[in-house]
Amino acid sequence: MTKARNLSGVNLVKSATAPSSPAAGDQWFDTTSNVTAMKVYNGTAWKLMSELPSYSVDFLVIAGGGAGGYDQGGGGGAGGYRNSYLSETSGGGGSSEASISLQGSTSYTITVGAGGSGVTSGNSNNGVDSSISGTGLTTITSIGGGRGGLYNTSGNSGSGGSGGGDAGNGGTAGVGTANQGFAGGNGVTSAGGGGGGASAVGVVGIQNTRGGNGGNGLASAITGASVTRGGGGGGNALGYTAGTGGTGGGGTASNDHQQGTNGGDGTANTGGGGGGTWDVSGGARTGNGGSGVVILRMPTASYSSTTTGSPTVSTNGTDTILIYNASGSYTG
Repeated sequence: MTKARNLSGVNLVKSATAPSSPAAGDQWFDTTSNVTAMKVYNGTAWKLMSELPSYSVDFLVIAGGGAGGYDQGGGGGAGGYRNSYLSETSGGGGSSEASISLQGSTSYTITVGAGGSGVTSGNSNNGVDSSISGTGLTTITSIGGGRGGLYNTSGNSGSGGSGGGDAGNGGTAGVGTANQGFAGGNGVTSAGGGGGGASAVGVVGIQNTRGGNGGNGLASAITGASVTRGGGGGGNALGYTAGTGGTGGGGTASNDHQQGTNGGDGTANTGGGGGGTWDVSGGARTGNGGSGVVILRMPTASYSSTTTGSPTVSTNGTDTILIYNASGSYTG
């Protein structure tokens, strides 16, 4: 007999005899001759996967946003945005996706990506992917947002869910991912472009005038109230007006070239991109990207109440909604 424990705390056993003292959700690969099959304990008995009830679940999966760039830095791109609720669109102009089917007593891993970390010099960082994964499910992955570009370094801005804006004297901005987000804005002399957002390309900086604004995010009512997420970060301009963050959590760039002014951070759990900054000697930090979020909406009659990671649980009509602001799991 072999035995392991997966990241969600569910026992995985491979043996010819059923494990003793199982807990609901434990999985057993039955190696008995002519019966080889994966089974799940439903709290009272071992059941074949095919015997477990399944039900439809809607999702909104947003990755962590990219950090803003340094030294006339471009804005960070928003985290990738994937949505299946009603007819609401996904990022990058994508259509609403099909809902997923979850199976009873099966554990699904929820991963919430962190925002990219800002820096006080050099290259900043992309955001981290968010996902839903589990046995029998095609993994839903949203890609972390691209970092904002660094001054005078063409092509340095990051591609991702949405692309990072390029920096002053840079060039082409980072690109977004199809059906998740848009590209960042290009940099020009003395002005960085805005980071791409879920619903719009980042704005190109204006020479000797201002940094580019971040692309706007998208609104979703999957929780019962309309909330906008996935905004790109604003680009910085040397001594000129800062680019503002896009709606949906994008951070605004630092406003001028005075030492010690940090770029604005993307808002937590929106996947917003961080704002760019200029300071090359005073220790100012580029804006951090905002962390992502994973939201599930399902019929209350099907909701199992078995979770880890402390999601926020609420109801709307006949549905139950789980908001994961940090990684965890859900057992169907």
